[in-house]
Amino acid sequence: MKSLSKRTEDIAPSMTVAIDTLAKQLKAEGKDIVSLGAGEPDLPTPDAIKQAGIAAITENKTRYVAPVGLQNVREAVCKKLKDENGLNYNASQIVLTSGAKHAVFNSFAALINPGDEVIIPAPYWVTYPELVRWFGGVPVFVKTTVENGFKMTVQDLKDAITPKTKVVVFNNPCNPSGAVYEPGEMEALAKVIVENDLYCVSDEIYEHFTYGTKFVSAASFPGMYERTIIINGFSKSHCMTGWRIGYNAAPEAIAKMISKVQSQAIHHPSTPAQYAALAAVENGNECVLKMRDLFKTRQDLLKGMLEESLGKKLRAPEGAFYLFIPVNELYGKHTPEGKAITGSIDLCTYLLESVGLAIVPGAAFGMDDCIRFSYAASDDTLKEAARRFDKGIKELK
Repeated sequence: MKSLSKRTEDIAPSMTVAIDTLAKQLKAEGKDIVSLGAGEPDLPTPDAIKQAGIAAITENKTRYVAPVGLQNVREAVCKKLKDENGLNYNASQIVLTSGAKHAVFNSFAALINPGDEVIIPAPYWVTYPELVRWFGGVPVFVKTTVENGFKMTVQDLKDAITPKTKVVVFNNPCNPSGAVYEPGEMEALAKVIVENDLYCVSDEIYEHFTYGTKFVSAASFPGMYERTIIINGFSKSHCMTGWRIGYNAAPEAIAKMISKVQSQAIHHPSTPAQYAALAAVENGNECVLKMRDLFKTRQDLLKGMLEESLGKKLRAPEGAFYLFIPVNELYGKHTPEGKAITGSIDLCTYLLESVGLAIVPGAAFGMDDCIRFSYAASDDTLKEAARRFDKGIKELK
């Protein structure tokens, strides 16, 4: 047999998806598993959105539509971007996608040529570097620290730029760290991007989940609108993960490139899901803001329990719904069976096998010193997860 695609063989599968899949498989096999691995709200899709999807099906709104998506949905997204972000887009600049991950794929497909360098602050969402590599680009990681709030500084960015740099990626608020760039911080970074004539891919899927820090879109700053591709969607904000509906907002020429790619790939996202997304936009953010407040309460709960187990204060994330915590003081210890814990993968494997707790190793996000907990889960689940974590680490020697 002839060989398969080398560029596909060379990328790594998503570790977050793998852990969530394994946890679900173990549960199906009857194992007692508590999972805080998936970035998925535990609440149901709001009724008005579900009813809109059901109505689309019963009214036979199930045909092909344009590759970019339904006109009225794209117009609704434009209104959202104007009302909430102060950005003026036309429907022709919006491409509806099968979730935000697909919008990331579209963005890199439109921008990257082989050899182009793409700056990615670490920790990063697992998909960014693998897709950059898949398109022949070169990911350039800028490592951040707990001390600077897991945020890239202006000097960090300047130091990473070379003649081959083409794109800077932001995930704001960030998965996994929960970091949120304040408006002044983002403005300073935007100036560097404009001065160096770079593109910006701004993943804003967690924009509604901020806790005291104001979110401002990267496209809002002088010179950025014409060089920024926004990635957003409804999976997190409206509990629509399985509906697979997101969007790109981009300059006209880039939106046309994305549309061309999409016409040859998925054609368009699910038609009933598009009608459900329309309801999500038209019904406003009351349910989103209630969920944000609930998540802040859950963050406080989980953070307090983990601090007690580890005997140290932990950083409170400014956004998203994850705790990304340093645990390198546990490295070098041994499991009851005598196996050494050498990093985050060892620790998370041990916790899954010994106490049935599924969380994500920081190595998946380019920062092996940390592990990620999702607090998009019920209080009871969080309490049980914290109990299992405490039990597991106290049995290390």
